[in-house]
Amino acid sequence: MSEELSSDQYAHSPVPEHVTMPGWRVGLIVASFSIGIPDFLNGAHNGLALGLGKAVLAALLACLALYLASCMTAIVSVRTRLSTYLLVQRSFGRHGAALINSVIALIHYCWFGVNVTFFGEAMSTAATANGLASNQTAFMLVGAVLMTISTIIGIRALEKLALVVVPLLALIFSAVVFVTVQRYGIVTQPAVNPPEPMSFGIVISALIGAYMLAVATMPDLTRYVRTARGAVLGMAVSFPIVTPLVISAAAIPALATGETSLMKLVMMLGFGTPVLFLLVLPTWTLNALNLYSASLSLSATFPRAPRTGFIVAGGVIGTLFALAGILDYFIPFLLFLGLIIPPIAAIYVIDAYAAFRNTDPAASITNLPTVRWPALGTWLGSIAVAVLAAYEGLTLTTVPALDATLMAAAVYGLLIKLRVGRMA
Repeated sequence: MSEELSSDQYAHSPVPEHVTMPGWRVGLIVASFSIGIPDFLNGAHNGLALGLGKAVLAALLACLALYLASCMTAIVSVRTRLSTYLLVQRSFGRHGAALINSVIALIHYCWFGVNVTFFGEAMSTAATANGLASNQTAFMLVGAVLMTISTIIGIRALEKLALVVVPLLALIFSAVVFVTVQRYGIVTQPAVNPPEPMSFGIVISALIGAYMLAVATMPDLTRYVRTARGAVLGMAVSFPIVTPLVISAAAIPALATGETSLMKLVMMLGFGTPVLFLLVLPTWTLNALNLYSASLSLSATFPRAPRTGFIVAGGVIGTLFALAGILDYFIPFLLFLGLIIPPIAAIYVIDAYAAFRNTDPAASITNLPTVRWPALGTWLGSIAVAVLAAYEGLTLTTVPALDATLMAAAVYGLLIKLRVGRMA
């Protein structure tokens, strides 16, 4: 990620026009979010649950929804030049935004735990393959400490490293798929007993949940894009193209071998230990960005607290999630994200088009109330509806994440209309 985009400049004001850039630059960064070990694991589970054909269709439909959502959040940010934090603050109020941003930071910490687990698994697999003592917990702890320290002292260097790591990881993915097809052929039928049995709608919801945090926080990047058209074209590079390719490709080796772990597949297919070490690098860079993003969010919410404290706290909390076995609940975790994140984006997008449509962006973030109860109540209510959809079968679309979004949009849109009517 470029220094301009990752900087916390203009955290409390609109981005000036003279620092804007073409949309394709942001599009490439967003596309890189789809090339990672969690994405491979997600696609592998989807393939085993649905079979290749339905898994590809689910990926295409989910990514179409993600593309449309990212276009809306991107356009809002281009027109206002405001960060996610400021958009959330003007919709939910100062204290309401503190709650939302604390939830978002906690999710970043959860992702830290997921990636620490991948780091530990890769190092443990490498040690075993070379006849050395293997202790995954010890590797996880060492990795967590190193990732936390590197975030404090050198986020910029890690961001530059990510520009090299992402293409390497894409090559590893491609090689795994190619060798699997050469050795086992292409299997299209779902597994008889998949590790995570899921319906078609649940798979789509899990896919949406996996990327919805990026969609909801897209304004942190796209507020720098020069035009709305450029933002829409930039988003077209990522979700409609790269993401479904990665998710679909991961299903092929999983269906052929029954294995969902990329690390184990790498060793099974004979790629060797050096490739495992290459797989470690993206977990490192992603976790540095997770801690950095969470610290920015919490620092803006609690300005008196030092940002370093939030980084250290995130490292500790994320490590506890890893030790508690968060990876064993990977798909439920993604489903959970699909329930709580989409309504946040829906609310601030509706506000941008309705309540603040003709308001100067800088003026719209002044004299904010403590809490905007309609927004907060809509968010909590939509989560309740989505939970019923996911776990009790009371669903409108068979996709819980979509149910939550539609519920939030309908209710909040009605509340905005009633408020405007009363003012008239």
